[in-house]
Amino acid sequence: MSTLPPTGALIPVDAPFSAAQESWLAGFIAGIAAAGKRASGGAPTTTVDVLFGTQTGNAEFLADELVAGAKARGLGGRATALDAVTPEQLAAMSHVLVVTSTYGEGEMPDNAGLFWDAIQASTVPRLEGLHYAVLGLGDTSYDEFCQAGKLLDTRFEQLGATRIHERVDCDVDFEDPAALWSAAVLDRLAAEAGAQPGAGGPAAGPTAPGSAAGGAGASRASRPGSQWNKRNPYRAPLVVNRLLSSPRSAKEIRHFEFDLGDSGIEYAAGDALAVVPHNDPALVDQLLTHLGADGGTDVDGRPLGEVLRLDREIRTPSKDLVADLVQRAPGSELAAVVSHGDKHELDRWLWGRDVLDLLRDAGTAAPTMEELLPNLRGLQARQYSISSSPLAHAGRVHLTVASVRYGDVHRSHAGVASTYLADRVQADGEVDVYLQPNAAFGVPADGDAPAVMIGPGTGVAPFRGFLHERAAAGATGRNWLFFGDQHRDTDFVYEDELTDLQERGVLTRLDLAFSRDQAEKVYVQTRMREQAAELYRWLEDGAFVYVCGDASRMAKDVEQALLDVIAGQRGRGAEDADAYLADLRRAKRYVRDVY
Repeated sequence: MSTLPPTGALIPVDAPFSAAQESWLAGFIAGIAAAGKRASGGAPTTTVDVLFGTQTGNAEFLADELVAGAKARGLGGRATALDAVTPEQLAAMSHVLVVTSTYGEGEMPDNAGLFWDAIQASTVPRLEGLHYAVLGLGDTSYDEFCQAGKLLDTRFEQLGATRIHERVDCDVDFEDPAALWSAAVLDRLAAEAGAQPGAGGPAAGPTAPGSAAGGAGASRASRPGSQWNKRNPYRAPLVVNRLLSSPRSAKEIRHFEFDLGDSGIEYAAGDALAVVPHNDPALVDQLLTHLGADGGTDVDGRPLGEVLRLDREIRTPSKDLVADLVQRAPGSELAAVVSHGDKHELDRWLWGRDVLDLLRDAGTAAPTMEELLPNLRGLQARQYSISSSPLAHAGRVHLTVASVRYGDVHRSHAGVASTYLADRVQADGEVDVYLQPNAAFGVPADGDAPAVMIGPGTGVAPFRGFLHERAAAGATGRNWLFFGDQHRDTDFVYEDELTDLQERGVLTRLDLAFSRDQAEKVYVQTRMREQAAELYRWLEDGAFVYVCGDASRMAKDVEQALLDVIAGQRGRGAEDADAYLADLRRAKRYVRDVY
């Protein structure tokens, strides 16, 4: 029988892997090597249920990897969205790994809220027979960092479950800590089960999200893998940069197209594209000048100016920087706001201010560049909903982006990625991008199913892709779009396309809400209430409801309008409407792409 060499010999010293990735690979290879020393075969004795809560797809991606890792170690594995699991099903499980992001201000992601509500009930079954571990995904720039993971971890413990590994809370750069946590948890489970690597196989259980007939999207695990990711983005030529809104508009909305070339990137309507931006060189120069620093100074083998332009977040101040400046300059305006202890007041004060603004506020107490660098977060990619369909726009991917620009007589400010694309990438210039799949947000798998799409402003982006996708696929289901913005004559983006789609019978209904074209403001939720009877008929006919756009106000207002429509048409009160909408969520017929 052939045997594998030591795991270290299989991973070259110069291999482009992080320590966490090497740890994962070493465990995987060790499992295969062990398989050569033992008889293979036999069904797995332990099944690992990986339950995920996701808003953008990262938690689902990790859940798929955990299942693959479990099976490689001889364990059974299955991944399921949290909302697809009842408390009774949970109580019947033996080993559960939870991977969840946190949405908004410490809230559960959309496909975990119903699960959270259910396990808080006083009648929920006890979980003494369950062993579990939790991995949280979040962003330390938010006060309620990884709050969803923390809440689930605590609740499982309260219900009597046994924690098999300490929870790990991951920041936006989650890959390494997630890989280390995954390897440690799976290795422990495999050792306790005495599992034989390679014996793991599919296990019966709750149906994976999106796999049911008529479900939206396809399982992320079924998508072809890609070599392009956060650490290795694809350099895509930007071949179209076109202004959509009128020059007279208060907004600047642009249409971008990237050539995918021979990248092999395969996206679906509803996915997002991550754009790796560069900071504005003018802002970098202002920062260097203010601190009296030399952009040519060496920082780990690279010029300081290049590090600031390509690697550090200089637009949005980090929490660490805020804390440092308050300590250094207790007499500053920032310190006075922080002293009130009012989070909302602090958020209002920080809104629109960048790192340079805060350094100026600190005056002579501001840190040196050397002291500042550790408090600057890494520059993150910005994700945008894809506004095209691979069926209709072969070889290209489209984005619909509002350029962020604001300021006063003293300073002008601009969004990092939006103005990078609009202003600083030359014609046919290349932009680093990678795909961010969103399995939960896609056209109905059933081409006959109706679809209601609600997306004001740039929220129309994915629905442009949906409509082109359904047209190219020959789907016969009706399509209803609620769209709006400020003024029809300046802000009706894609008007010609939407009119054409109407004339072709692809877009069955188009309800428009231009808020400032009349004395009383009109929004998409206004139109929803006006069309309550027809909207409810579509729901009863099996329509899927999609919402895209601002999470803080629009999405909440739209959900309340939807609840009002349901309650008014059913005539059974608010509690019944809540239950009706919950059923739509469980069936993946009410899904959101909000930010």
